[in-house]
Amino acid sequence: MCDMRRREFIALVGGAAAGWPLPLSAQQAKRVRKVGVLMPLGESDPEARRRLAVFSQALREAGWTEGQTIAFETRYADGRPERLPALAAELVQADVAVIITHAAQPVEAARKATSTIPIVMASVGDALGAGYVASLARPGGNITGMTLFATEQSAKRLQLVKELLPGFVRVAVIWNAGASGHRLQMKEMEQSAPALGIELQSLPIRNATEIDERLRAVEADARFLITMDDPLIQSQRGGIVQSAMQRGIPVMGEFRPFTDAGALLSYGPNQTQMWRRAASFVDRILRGAKPADLPVEQPTKFELVINLKTAKSLGLTVPPTLLAVADEVIE
Repeated sequence: MCDMRRREFIALVGGAAAGWPLPLSAQQAKRVRKVGVLMPLGESDPEARRRLAVFSQALREAGWTEGQTIAFETRYADGRPERLPALAAELVQADVAVIITHAAQPVEAARKATSTIPIVMASVGDALGAGYVASLARPGGNITGMTLFATEQSAKRLQLVKELLPGFVRVAVIWNAGASGHRLQMKEMEQSAPALGIELQSLPIRNATEIDERLRAVEADARFLITMDDPLIQSQRGGIVQSAMQRGIPVMGEFRPFTDAGALLSYGPNQTQMWRRAASFVDRILRGAKPADLPVEQPTKFELVINLKTAKSLGLTVPPTLLAVADEVIE
């Protein structure tokens, strides 16, 4: 009888224990956190795929398992900035724990959609100048992540043009009039150009339908086209490069995807790696950190990529001094 009662007691306790609440750590381990991804490029864009692949891989390396501890709510704007506000609102309604995006207009759309859900910038032209953060060390509010300080890089791009084409030169610049970072960059370029003997032709756009019209307006004596980068312009990179090449005008982009599309050169940080780095912000936020306390970071490496195939097709000779400092040469 004693053994029977002991067995009954053990069975009773075991059954009750099965119904007891799990320890907090075990509950958290089973909790699926939703990450909202506001991707301004299109779902089929190879660059969008690369960025999302390294982002999700970095989160896996940080210990998150898709479908078990983390889930992604992804919205694609297909390079159409007018779609961003509605997509950002969808992510807020989906009750995501954090939103990650890149570029000024997507960041602004997310910021207008929520002041409480943390927002991580995978990259943006100038987070401080645009007013997204109070300071780099103490962002304040609900936004943190990576910033480029692209205004400083725009002057460097003009210097690269000068190395390629010594003497007076007219340079056309295509940029997104709706992007705060582009307005800041344009101002910086206008201040730097005269000392370099460069005259600028400004080509602002607000949507993809205006690109052909702006490119047709490039003055006959313009010898170079610089593209500021954002999802609107990057989504049209193939058409922009092709149109410029037909006019015999070399193109410089901010980032590698433009040289892959046939631009003569690009100078800027690797955006794919910035998405990888941004995953660390998402990881820390999901584990309890506040975006206001996470210092905004800047890339430390800038890549000069030169497309020699394009140079040859345009009949241009790239100076050996420039080739010597290039991080990559496409031949």
